[in-house]
Amino acid sequence: MKMQKRTFLLSAAACAMMTATGAMAMGTPSGFAVVGFNKQGSLGEVIVNPYKIAPLTAVIKNGGYELLSAAVRVVPKEGGQEIKYDVSRAQLLTHAGIPVFGLYPDYSNKVEVSYSYRFDGKVVDGKHTYTIYCGGIRGMESGMPGEKNLMFDTEVKKVAPEFSDRLYFVNNLGATPGQDTRAVWNNPMGGALTWSYLPKIAIIDTKGDIRWYLDASTLWDPESIYSKGVMMGFKQNADGAISWGFGQKYVKYDIMGRKVFNRRLPTGYSDFSHSMDPMPNGHYLLRVASSDLRRIDQKRVRTVRDVIIEVDQSGRVVDEWRLFDILDPYRSNIIKALDQGAVCLNIDPSKAGHTLTAEELAAQEKSDNFGDIAGTGPGRNWAHVNSVDYDPDDDSIIISSRHQSAIIKIGRDKKVKWILGAPAGWRSPWKEALLTPVDKSGKPISCTETTCEGGFDWTWTQHTAWRIDSKSNKDVVYVSAFDNGDARGAEQPALPEMKYSRAVIYKIDQKKRTVEQVWEYGKERGHSWYSPVTSLTEYQADKDSVVAYSATAGSDFDLTTGAMKGLPNPYIDEFKWGEKEPSVEIQLHNTSGYQAWPFSVKKAFTDN
Repeated sequence: MKMQKRTFLLSAAACAMMTATGAMAMGTPSGFAVVGFNKQGSLGEVIVNPYKIAPLTAVIKNGGYELLSAAVRVVPKEGGQEIKYDVSRAQLLTHAGIPVFGLYPDYSNKVEVSYSYRFDGKVVDGKHTYTIYCGGIRGMESGMPGEKNLMFDTEVKKVAPEFSDRLYFVNNLGATPGQDTRAVWNNPMGGALTWSYLPKIAIIDTKGDIRWYLDASTLWDPESIYSKGVMMGFKQNADGAISWGFGQKYVKYDIMGRKVFNRRLPTGYSDFSHSMDPMPNGHYLLRVASSDLRRIDQKRVRTVRDVIIEVDQSGRVVDEWRLFDILDPYRSNIIKALDQGAVCLNIDPSKAGHTLTAEELAAQEKSDNFGDIAGTGPGRNWAHVNSVDYDPDDDSIIISSRHQSAIIKIGRDKKVKWILGAPAGWRSPWKEALLTPVDKSGKPISCTETTCEGGFDWTWTQHTAWRIDSKSNKDVVYVSAFDNGDARGAEQPALPEMKYSRAVIYKIDQKKRTVEQVWEYGKERGHSWYSPVTSLTEYQADKDSVVAYSATAGSDFDLTTGAMKGLPNPYIDEFKWGEKEPSVEIQLHNTSGYQAWPFSVKKAFTDN
């Protein structure tokens, strides 16, 4: 009798719980328990942030039904941007439900879902409007005085109607937290292990709202040698997933946060940064460094940003490009002209406007001062390769070497095919590979060692030298680049405010060995659009457009020294092909940018 009464009381408590929280799924095969979830619609439970790294996503589980199709519409806020997409069968099967992307943070989102499923041999159609709350943006605080929030603020200045559906993937960088400063490589010496910044990774819409962000806290650990580093090289792959790298890792996740792989760099290599390029055969090109190189003087070092490796699907290294063997690591023209206050992302106001002398470089070579410092020779930052792109027409790679101010094509045979850069300082056999500048009629332009007539200019400390695949062939290659503009003309200007950056596109005739500048933007914006480091220029085939991210522009500068006095305010600009005025301009505030590019919802959820 006592047992019956206890059972009744438990059942009553369970009913009270159901009444208080709404309808719940119940039941367990292994004894009495209340196991349940709040029920919406006719399918299964709603799981927010299902893979723990993408808080503005959710999966509506299939509820045990065989889902056949689905479509999702995230209802915009008043005046906001709609996100809607069809979901492929592969995505329904992979997530065991309907993936929801593009939710607003700290907001009770309305999500309209239509679907069909098969049950008991019959196809059932349904639809429901779900209410899904997502919390506010969270992340890791740096403790630095310039930090104002965990992401950035956004100001939309201009969006043409044909670009109003754009989503921009933003790869920005936070300050270095204090716990991320205590490890160096010392056997061998050198390397770039100390180079590390907090990740601030998000997707924004054309209204300026954040619709996705990466909670990197489970992936990125500043106190672990193998889980720290700068998150860079983000690319959306052909299958819709995102690949990137940081420090000693290279990874791939889908936009919902599901891990495809998360791998350590192969043993012989260290210090990934900047570039992870997906190849058509499913391999990846990674910009890394040698983890153990014996120099000619018998010193063993870790090199800095001067090795490219190709890894296959299983992580095996199938080829490598040792740039200290292919190029001239002692060419010093640009190294000596760099503004030492802005070498890559190491922005040091105390060194603004300072340059290196030949005597300082010579003294450096006699020392054991190796590592992530501008200098010459293996073991120092002589090349600073910040992008790698594959040319399938001749099985070659195209690299951007910031500290040589050159865009260089190298074959599978490790021979230099051509060099797009100013002639100054190149000796044989490299000077024979230099391209000749021409005008639009193919006539050679009059040039000195560092300047040209007719508006043509080479790139200086550039980023993102990428082949425009849809406009290129085996004879003619179009290349986009962001010409940062430091050390322009292999010197520092008379006044810091004379510096400017450009987004630029070149047309290279590989048979004639000529280069024509076909488009540029930024010179007319002057110092306000100047990005001393980082940034991107990239062609977008879907809209026949060009995106430029001037990622460290818009800072308050001390114009007596050129030093930044605060965080940058980067610009995202998108242009119709050939146009000189942007169709889109969005400015981000109080943030250091690296790259930004259009993210495709269709590729992520519909096509694959």
